Amino acid sequence: MNWDLTYHFKNQEEFEKSLESVNQLVEQFKEYEGKLSNEEYFVKYFLLTRQFENDASRVYQYASLKSDLNKKDVENAANLNRCRMVLYTLSEVVSYAEPEIISIGEKKAMEFVDRNPEIEEFRFSLEKLFRGAKHVLDASSEKLLSLYAPITSSAAELYSALAVGDGKSQDVKLKNKKVVTVTQGNYRSLIASSDNATDRKKIFEAVFKTFDEHKTTYATIYNNVLQTNKATSKARNYDSVLESYLYNDNIPTKVFTNLIEVAGKYNKSLKKYIRLRKKYLGLKQYHTYDRFLELAHSNKEYTYEEAKELFFHSISQFPQDFQDKAHEVLRDGFVDVMEKVGKRTGAYSSSVANLHPFILLNFDHTLDSVFTVAHEAGHSIHSMYATQTQPTMLQDYTIFVAEIASTFNEHTLLDYFLSLPDATKEEKIMVIQKAIDEIMSTFYRQTLFAEYEYLANHEVAKGNPINHQVLSQIMIDLYKKYYGLDITKEEVKQYVWAYIPHLFYTPFYVYQYATSFAASFKIYKDVKEKVPGAFDRYINLLKSGGSKYPVDQAKEAGVDFTKKDAYMAVVERMDNLVEELEKLLNA
Repeated sequence: MNWDLTYHFKNQEEFEKSLESVNQLVEQFKEYEGKLSNEEYFVKYFLLTRQFENDASRVYQYASLKSDLNKKDVENAANLNRCRMVLYTLSEVVSYAEPEIISIGEKKAMEFVDRNPEIEEFRFSLEKLFRGAKHVLDASSEKLLSLYAPITSSAAELYSALAVGDGKSQDVKLKNKKVVTVTQGNYRSLIASSDNATDRKKIFEAVFKTFDEHKTTYATIYNNVLQTNKATSKARNYDSVLESYLYNDNIPTKVFTNLIEVAGKYNKSLKKYIRLRKKYLGLKQYHTYDRFLELAHSNKEYTYEEAKELFFHSISQFPQDFQDKAHEVLRDGFVDVMEKVGKRTGAYSSSVANLHPFILLNFDHTLDSVFTVAHEAGHSIHSMYATQTQPTMLQDYTIFVAEIASTFNEHTLLDYFLSLPDATKEEKIMVIQKAIDEIMSTFYRQTLFAEYEYLANHEVAKGNPINHQVLSQIMIDLYKKYYGLDITKEEVKQYVWAYIPHLFYTPFYVYQYATSFAASFKIYKDVKEKVPGAFDRYINLLKSGGSKYPVDQAKEAGVDFTKKDAYMAVVERMDNLVEELEKLLNA
């Protein structure tokens, strides 16, 4: 139940040799500057790019996985930083490439590809490059922007320094006189296990009061992000900040605006769910942090082997090849299962070019952990299909479609649990609550945050000043719109914008969690209802990797994101689940 990283390298010496080889590849890229209009050098440049992708992927993944096994190990951290420096250096070295290729012209570049099938896998990336040519600057300007990258990305580093580096755990004395240490990692579970409203408030504020105390600093940092967005979009000739983030993957802005319109309009069941929770939990007042409380509880624990078997049973109706891949991605050596001292928290699937995917878990024997196994297996199955079908440079898929496979597995497992003849009322309530909470957090909550950054960037575009009052008011209004809750009644909740790292690290990223989730349920619904060809279309999406634009991939799988109907399947799912939950609670 541990990773076998000898899959990458047998020892540190092998890693060092490979890292040095990758560094030498970076140096080779310098030889092609000013020569890409020559067909021979053009081909060699892309062959070198593919070699770098293969070699650097192995080195980087090894260092990253090893670091995550023990975050306290200084040598592991140093090795990972060395790998990151290689990528930073490469970015600076090859800054000449895009302007040079664009100067060649699309017709001539594609003729080079036509005559040299060994670089055929670069055709799609070249098509994307020429499509976005008007947003690529001349060589000297691109060089200048690459040199300024550490400065323009400083907001993310400042946020990390303040929120993580200077972040401190807080000790809270509970009603029973017990003192607990509260962190961002454990506050949810502490709240979930508390039956005292005052204790829950103390625990929540122990985490969030720092965002209140430093609200002016956080607002200044986020204003830096917003101003950088504005400056970059203008420098690269985009019509808006939103377009600048969606353009590369050819995602129409109406995909984004349709999402926030649907989620903002069709949330009656979300508000009904909150009212049901307040009633059946017997709460005089409902606070946002009360969402962690369970409506039903079971002491049932699951072993990792049981979790795997439940997942395998849930997909037993699907073709054998899919089942085989599910078993393969969970094979010993490729999953690190249990919590360890120093190990990174959470869970993920790590996939890079032409290598077997690896899964990190912190399995804790709960129902949540069972679903996490299915979720991460979905990512790895997706990667395995893509790796086996696509050439090196077309295997990596976008985040826009990344969560489809993972949440598809969760939908399947949920229905399997509900179909079990020996499932108790409490277990059914738990599973349905989990499903509703997943929709609430992945679809509605992420859309709320997506609309938040859309509105914040719009304020900057209008030339309005940004401060913590402005940023908090946007959040207050959105919580009222989506949840029907007045967060001003919670002293520190209005500063939740400072709590969301994606807003600072990766602007216009979180909306894709919602689109993926909506797509996965539409696809799952079609598969479940035995719509002809539905499962084959789903597998074709997984196989396509990064060979097509994500909106096109989704459309071919049966989800047209340019239409609002794409989001209605998940809205209907929410309606049905809340109705079913109400029946169980009243039974």
